[in-house]
Amino acid sequence: MRYEEPVFRPPSEARSLIIQTTIGCSWNKCTFCGMYKMKKFRVREIDEIKEDFRIAKDFYGNCERIFLADGNALTMETDLLLEIANYANSLFRLERISCYANPMDILEKSKNELIEIRKSGIKLLYVGIESGDDEILNSIRKGASSEEIYNACQKAHECGFDLSVTVLTGIGGRERMKENAVNTARLLNRIQPKYTGVLTYIPVPNTPLYFKIKRGEFDLPNAIENLLELRMLVENLEARTIFRCNHASNYLPIGGNLPDDKLKILKTIDYALKNPRILKPEWLRGL
Repeated sequence: MRYEEPVFRPPSEARSLIIQTTIGCSWNKCTFCGMYKMKKFRVREIDEIKEDFRIAKDFYGNCERIFLADGNALTMETDLLLEIANYANSLFRLERISCYANPMDILEKSKNELIEIRKSGIKLLYVGIESGDDEILNSIRKGASSEEIYNACQKAHECGFDLSVTVLTGIGGRERMKENAVNTARLLNRIQPKYTGVLTYIPVPNTPLYFKIKRGEFDLPNAIENLLELRMLVENLEARTIFRCNHASNYLPIGGNLPDDKLKILKTIDYALKNPRILKPEWLRGL
């Protein structure tokens, strides 16, 4: 298989076969993200993609899960995406196929297209929500409002997809900690995603938001402030979701099933606030 580095995947796809169907990100304008800044977006040739599948088949035998990289593979033409999924299904006994999905790409596809994509075995979409606060979404150039994000996720649900969404603490700076927590919880309560992952914003060198921090135009919350923001988020969450805050970027690895484990999670956060020595040191955090 041929990879154009760097290659990114969600933590839950660690044991999946990763096939690059696109290179880079079709949006690639978010001010906090440096994942694909070194790549020019393009869709790979279908013959190359199929050849990678055949190489994987020869090397691994069967694969149960496939993740279609790079960023928002759902942006591909539907016919091409269906051809890729159907070819993968002809080679492997698959449990599921998954990919990143930009909210606007979901909205741009018709319901009939999305239903066909879901029937092809692409069952799980990873959607970067980042925040439920429109001022923050605008400032980080997410390219979608909170209402557009909700409409996209609702449309995906109606077409049968499971959703794994990610949000960021600290992305609104000290100035909008409360707004980020409360409005993000409100959006998650409306979406009701199957999985919710909370990451902690870490400045990425040579990104627009990184330079804002360097110029003193963005005040980055410290570890305790991030924990307080996380607490506000959890406190306001009413969604039924599998909740994870155990990414390498997080100061405090926690998780559970909401709403059942909400009180336990809040107690864990409160303990950490009183005993900050248990928090992950900066040198251990990463992306």
